[in-house]
Amino acid sequence: MTDWTGRVLAEVDAAAAGAEARLAALVAVPSVGGTDAEHDIAALLAADLAAAGLEVDHWRLPLADLLAADDFPGVEVERNEAWGLVGRLPGRGDGPSLMLNAHVDVVPVGDPTAWSSPEPFSGRVVADELHGRGACDMKAGLVAALAAVTAVRRAGVPLRGDLLIACVPGEEDGGLGTYATLRRGWTADACVVPEPTSLQLVTAAAGALTFRLRIAGRATHASRRTEGVSAVEKLLPVLAGLQRFEAARNRDVDPLMAGWPLAYPLSIGRVSAGDWASSVPDLLVAEGRLGVALDEPVEEARAAFEAAVAEVCAHDPWLREHPVETTWWGGQFASGRLAAGSDLAERMAAAHAAVIGGGTPDRRGVPYGSDLRLLAAAGIPTLHYGPGDAVLAHAPDERVPLAEVHTAARAIALLALDVCGVV
Repeated sequence: MTDWTGRVLAEVDAAAAGAEARLAALVAVPSVGGTDAEHDIAALLAADLAAAGLEVDHWRLPLADLLAADDFPGVEVERNEAWGLVGRLPGRGDGPSLMLNAHVDVVPVGDPTAWSSPEPFSGRVVADELHGRGACDMKAGLVAALAAVTAVRRAGVPLRGDLLIACVPGEEDGGLGTYATLRRGWTADACVVPEPTSLQLVTAAAGALTFRLRIAGRATHASRRTEGVSAVEKLLPVLAGLQRFEAARNRDVDPLMAGWPLAYPLSIGRVSAGDWASSVPDLLVAEGRLGVALDEPVEEARAAFEAAVAEVCAHDPWLREHPVETTWWGGQFASGRLAAGSDLAERMAAAHAAVIGGGTPDRRGVPYGSDLRLLAAAGIPTLHYGPGDAVLAHAPDERVPLAEVHTAARAIALLALDVCGVV
C-alpha cells in the first residue's frame, strides 16, 4: 500500500525553504486592512493557488449587499473594494471536507520607532525567527496551511473529501472575508483557523464589541474652569465604574478561560476631547472594546455594559442630568467554541503528536474575537491551531519561529489526510 503520510511529509519537508521565502514575500506586502495592498495580496495568493494546481475562486465582494445584511459582523475601516479567495483541492466526493481559513489583512505598524528594524514589513530572519508586521498574525499560519495543501497536491493523494483553503480579508475589523465566503456558499465539515496559538489547541474564543461613549461637559474659558464642567474629568468616574464592571465579569469564568489573568478585558483604546487648549472641553469621545464571555449573547453583554454606565451616571449630579451616550459600532465579535461532540480537537492533537514524536498540546480558550465564531455559527466545527505566540501579534518587532511554521504545516497536512480520507 502507498505510504501517503510519508509522501506528504516528505513534500512538506522538501518545500520548507520555499515556504520560508513565501512567508517573507507575503510579509513584505503591507496588507493593512482597508488598503490597496489587502487586494494585492489576494491576487498574489490566487496566482499561488492556481500554480499549485488548485481550483480557484477569486471574486470581488459585493460590499454594498454585505454591509446592508442584518447579520453583518461589523467593519471598522472603509473599503471601496474587497476580494474573496478560495482554493479547492477536490476529493472524490464521498468523504468529509476540511477548510483551512486564514486572514490576509494586518493591523497598522504603530510607532515605527518602536521597531528594531527601520522596515516593519521586512520579512527578515534573525535567530531562526521571521520578523515583520503580519508575520505572526497570521501570515505564518497562512503559509503553513498553503504548504500543507500544496504538499497533499504534489504527493498526488487521492482524497475522498475536498480540501479547501480560504484566504480572507477584513478579519481584524469584524470578519468581512469569512462572512462573505460563507455567504458565497463555501462550507466544510471541519475547519482549522491557523491563528497564532504556539501550536496549542484553541477550541473557544471570547467575543469583543466595539463601543463609543460621548460624555458631555460645559465649555468656558480655562481661567474660569470652576464655572464650567470638564468632559475630561467626567471620564474619570465612568472609567472607575467600568473597571468595577470588568472585575465583576471576571470573577467566575469558563474553565477554558481560567488560565488568563483577565479572560474578558474591557479597555478604552482611544480618547478625544476639546478643541482649544485654554477652553474647558464640552465633549469627550472615548472608544473601546468590551470582552464578551463564552456563550454570552451579544445583546446581554451590551445591556450589561449600558447598565453599568447608567449606574455611574445615576450617582453623579452632572451625568444624571447629562447621561453618557453609548453607541455600538465597528467589529462586533460574538464568542464561539468548537461544537460539542466534534472530534476535531482529538484529530488535530493526534496529528500534532505524530509530527513532534508524542505529547498532547494544551487545550484552551482565548480572550479575543476571531472568525471562529462565524464558522462555528454556520455549523462548521472549528478550532485554532497555528504557529507563533499571540502576545507578539499587533506588537512592535512582531515575529514567528520558523520551526513552528514547519511543524504546523506538517501537522495540518496529516490532519487533512485524516479528515478528508484517502481512497
